[in-house]
Amino acid sequence: MANSKYEYVKSFEVEDEVMPPNLIVVHIDGRDFRGFSEVHEFEKPNDEKALNLMNQCAMAVLEEYPDIVFSYGYGDEYSFVLKKTSKFYQRRSSKISSVIVSFFTSVYVTKWKEFFPLKELRYPPSFLSQIVCCASLEILQAYLAWRQRDCHVQNQYNTCFWELVKKGGKTEMEAQEILKYAKEQDRNELLHQQFGINYNDTLALLRQGTCIFKTEVEDIVKYNEDGTPVKRLRRKAGIFRSENIAGRRFWNAHASLLKELGNFSEDCFKTNPDYIRSFLFESKLMPSTWIVIRIDGCHFHRFADVHEFNKPNDKQALDLMNLCAVAVLEEFHDIVFCYGVSDEYSFVLKKDSQLYQRRASKIVSAIVSFFSSMYVMKWKDVFWKKELKYPPSFDGRAVCYPSNEILQDYLAWRQVDWHSSM
Repeated sequence: MANSKYEYVKSFEVEDEVMPPNLIVVHIDGRDFRGFSEVHEFEKPNDEKALNLMNQCAMAVLEEYPDIVFSYGYGDEYSFVLKKTSKFYQRRSSKISSVIVSFFTSVYVTKWKEFFPLKELRYPPSFLSQIVCCASLEILQAYLAWRQRDCHVQNQYNTCFWELVKKGGKTEMEAQEILKYAKEQDRNELLHQQFGINYNDTLALLRQGTCIFKTEVEDIVKYNEDGTPVKRLRRKAGIFRSENIAGRRFWNAHASLLKELGNFSEDCFKTNPDYIRSFLFESKLMPSTWIVIRIDGCHFHRFADVHEFNKPNDKQALDLMNLCAVAVLEEFHDIVFCYGVSDEYSFVLKKDSQLYQRRASKIVSAIVSFFSSMYVMKWKDVFWKKELKYPPSFDGRAVCYPSNEILQDYLAWRQVDWHSSM
């Protein structure tokens, strides 16, 4: 690619570094998981197997990326907090967001059969992700309080709703109408008086959500000749729960959180509405421009070696990439063209696309996540004699090109770059 006349197209890539001292949070959320849960017949209001699958995926993310020091999740969402000194991917938001949602998705598909051995995965699950910047530990504390509050509100509502439908003989429309103006205390009374349920006695997993972070634990590393164990301290991810994860009592009791993020000086009882608006903010891509989403395999040289791909090119591996790209085109109708080589693919969205209101993080994460999901699901169709030894991951970015000519030069650049590397 060096000295290529097309190299100028790189100038359209926007710097997206999250500047310190901002704390980086990656928030992922199931993409149309209401439909996914219905198709796969998840139990209502909560499917414990599905929740435990989410938790195992989050555990895998923490083990894979040492810079992630805390995570919190419930339902079909998870938030991952990076240590304050993190230099992960040079703090580039698109890279961080896309690679984490990609890996999470791959693990979800890989582990599906462990939790649902009798259920076929009928179509690829996918997730959306975005970066939330917290300018201080106080704002991170407010973010965590906000997410746990949402966990409680959603779970309480859903518990009431499905009790009314399943045991109360109400239709879904009738249940919605009953709960339309019900406040928290009203919902508690409804559960207790009509169904004999004390909400505070329901599973903590459902009411409080799940925290995952690493603590030092004693682990047996070997045994002496006489059979006595040799133990060493090592950091290991574990699951924790609390009624108030944003409270000093919970947070300040864990040395690993204090070391990597700091201590909470006060309790947080209410989240500032301005903070919530900042948590929800997502930048949009320029209107009336061609949007290109380019995805690349993460550490695919190693992935290819571990899975013994043929050199210099493995036809089956290329076929798998192409199958995934075709599936992406069929899933996202705004994509009008794609071009791929080796472990990368570029997807071109139509100029007037309003996919996700042109929010970059949503477009990138949806495509990267869906591609990752397809890659794992289709693996056995292509490599029917090879075991998938660990979950693959991809990173992605969005770039806008204002004219047809520049878009053509971008595509030429990718093809020239591939040719010169051969």
